[in-house]
Amino acid sequence: MNFVQGLPLGVYVGQTTIQHADALPSANPDLAGFNLALHVNDDPERVQQHRMILLNEFAEYGVNKITWMTQTHSTICHTVNEQMTFEALIGDGLVTQTKGHALMMMTADCLPVVLGNRDGTEIANLHAGWRGLAGGIIENTIEAMQSGATWAWLGAAISQPCFEVGIEVKKTFCEKYPELDMAFEQGKQDDKFYADLYAIARYILEQHGIELILGGDQCSYRQQYEYYSYRRNAKTGRMATFVFMQ
Repeated sequence: MNFVQGLPLGVYVGQTTIQHADALPSANPDLAGFNLALHVNDDPERVQQHRMILLNEFAEYGVNKITWMTQTHSTICHTVNEQMTFEALIGDGLVTQTKGHALMMMTADCLPVVLGNRDGTEIANLHAGWRGLAGGIIENTIEAMQSGATWAWLGAAISQPCFEVGIEVKKTFCEKYPELDMAFEQGKQDDKFYADLYAIARYILEQHGIELILGGDQCSYRQQYEYYSYRRNAKTGRMATFVFMQ
């Protein structure tokens, strides 16, 4: 398992890929590989076995709890510590101050953003498609943190040349942050633009005092042997971005 380098001691961050030595076979070629999503018409038992494989790998680092959620492209963030929830949490952000608690976020083109503080005592994980970014999922998650965030890591997402959006998306961002005009390139039609999710996220993070921003150099759409991509194939699996404190 590969972890992100350059983070506070004891903080582990990473993202799964399609490839995994223990991925179970699938009757559906669209879902082949290490799919971790229950909502994409995969065999639920297969998905749960994949999730248990991850939990067992994390257990070597002291992880004894793992939280998944029902993601809805919202701006809702939950703080999860000792309590056990028997119904799936609905939202797109998770915060914890508890060691050994892994926070999970699923994506297949949307941008996963992991946050943490300087001391390595508080972490957050959020799912940011363009709707979440525009609505304020980054801002809401930072606000939900007790100690604030000083660093961020951006996981694999669709890159600008592959992500065409309508003019209404550009207007939504630029009405809130006029400087984000720089994150959009003119498309082939007057009312189409190529949006840079990484640039948008970096700008918002910098506006909120994030000192260190890592990652943001992958493309889920182009790297077809590493990542699932909804734009490449709408019937596809999901990767998971994770963060935990040892």
